[in-house]
Amino acid sequence: MRRLLWLSCTVFAIALPAQAATGGKAAAKPAATGEVQSVYKDIEATLGVVPGFLKAFPEAALPGAWEEMKHFQMNPNTAIPSKYKELIGLGVAAQIPCHYCIYFHTEVARAQGATDAEIKEAVVTAAQTRRWSTFINGLQYGEENFKSDIDRMISHVQGQSAKEGQAMPAKAAVTNVQEAWRDMEKAYGFVPGFVKALPDEAVVGLWQEMVAIEMNPNGAIPGKYRDLISLGVSAQIPCKSCTYADTAFAMKLDGASDREVHEALTMAAAVRHWSTFLNGIQQDEAQFRRDMDKVLAFAKAKVTRPAGPAEKKAPKSLPLQRNVPSPQLRPGAR
Repeated sequence: MRRLLWLSCTVFAIALPAQAATGGKAAAKPAATGEVQSVYKDIEATLGVVPGFLKAFPEAALPGAWEEMKHFQMNPNTAIPSKYKELIGLGVAAQIPCHYCIYFHTEVARAQGATDAEIKEAVVTAAQTRRWSTFINGLQYGEENFKSDIDRMISHVQGQSAKEGQAMPAKAAVTNVQEAWRDMEKAYGFVPGFVKALPDEAVVGLWQEMVAIEMNPNGAIPGKYRDLISLGVSAQIPCKSCTYADTAFAMKLDGASDREVHEALTMAAAVRHWSTFLNGIQQDEAQFRRDMDKVLAFAKAKVTRPAGPAEKKAPKSLPLQRNVPSPQLRPGAR
């Protein structure tokens, strides 16, 4: 009873100054400034609607947040094509997990031409990254030992690629741990220490999945973009070892540029940013989906209808611009 009375007094003491400052009434939200009104108009002109979560965003921060969203995330002329930016976003969203972001990035990726196979491959790539991050960090495998293993693997693959034109994944189905290790030695020159730590019963299945997805030069998603999806996931877990490996695979084996790496990291950071805000304000999920459906419908209509004179002169900044290159074979396998 004494504790309950103390808590009541404490709550009253905290609430009293706030009530006094507002005359006992909730403070009214100040009217949006001219700058924010201008941002709202630009959002509506670009998206067809001002989504509820953007209306809820702090007004002081909105101009910067919208600037980044419009000119980076929605920009069709970045180094990473729009479809693959969305697949990076989906991979990150799936393993946070963030239901808002999963829905948004799935639907926008599809609107950009992503197939069901690409959607699934992006998600399973993220899942594999999470799996290895969990195991490597839980194992407390030394960071320097891990980097040494990755450098040795990459050096072997580069040597094989130079000799054969393409590093060789497993050709026959493996049925036991010894066969899996032989395949790894063929692909990487040795069996990495962190792999040797796996229970024997898990090795065959894990290796088969790696060969089917990570080492597949003919996967639904080109190898470079699978690496960048994995990097986006690694960076925001965060997993230092996986970030090192994914950066090295992307740049040294699959030809990613510094700019592409930085864009993948920026996209992953943006997903984390919006996921944190949406979940933190407990945005109504059904309303969020309705808003996103309106945005997508508006963007599709804008892409398909003939452009007016003003639009022909204006720079394009649509969320659904298709900018997807032909798939390319990887120069090396992971």
